[in-house]
Amino acid sequence: MTTTDAPTAVQVFRALHHGRPAGDPLVLANPWDAVSARAFAEAGFRALATSSGAIAAVLGYADGEQTPADEMFAAVARIVRAVDVPVTADIEAGYGLAPKELVERLLEAGAVGCNLEDSDPVTGRLKDAGRHADWLTEFQAEAAGRLVLNARVDTFLYGDRDVADAVARSRRYAEAGADCVYPILAPVEFLPELAAGAGAPVNALALPGGPSPAQLGRLGATRITFGHTLHHRIAATVQELATELSADA
Repeated sequence: MTTTDAPTAVQVFRALHHGRPAGDPLVLANPWDAVSARAFAEAGFRALATSSGAIAAVLGYADGEQTPADEMFAAVARIVRAVDVPVTADIEAGYGLAPKELVERLLEAGAVGCNLEDSDPVTGRLKDAGRHADWLTEFQAEAAGRLVLNARVDTFLYGDRDVADAVARSRRYAEAGADCVYPILAPVEFLPELAAGAGAPVNALALPGGPSPAQLGRLGATRITFGHTLHHRIAATVQELATELSADA
């Protein structure tokens, strides 16, 4: 293979979502800074997915688009520079930016993809599925294959928790060009139905004490992420250390 024939990082990342055995989903650790990103990459993760909630915490902001867009994209860029594996970015609901600017800023940061949510971070209400699908179509047209889009479906977070609604939204977003759909907090018993009806690979959230990534994969998930739970574990350890040090001071 010549250099010009070598696949790009986004092509490699997109390919990781397809042709996977049921018990071998794509597992993406969720870094929040360069140190955590290097640790995950050195541990053997083939790709990483930033956590907006974790990045917000380390930057001193609350989750839910409280982090200024400039600071979020700068944090993503630092993570990308720190590792040699593909990095996809959690950019919440897009910070009010138009699809063209979102694409430009993601590419400038070096990301190979992104998460985009279908709820309003201010009101906590679901967006109209049709209008959101149109917006995703516009985003994908601007991306022109240069980004892997993971469309988050928030029906189990803010909606009626009806699996049929989650399947319908997932399929609509897949038809709009999403490479993967993410029905966050979907009960594990719904994963087979979601996988069968979504029309795209399904991202599942692995929670502490819940099914393992392999188990989630066997239930139908193609891609596994951990959200901000990994950072929560580190923050808890730091708090324990601080308490220990203060007791000895």
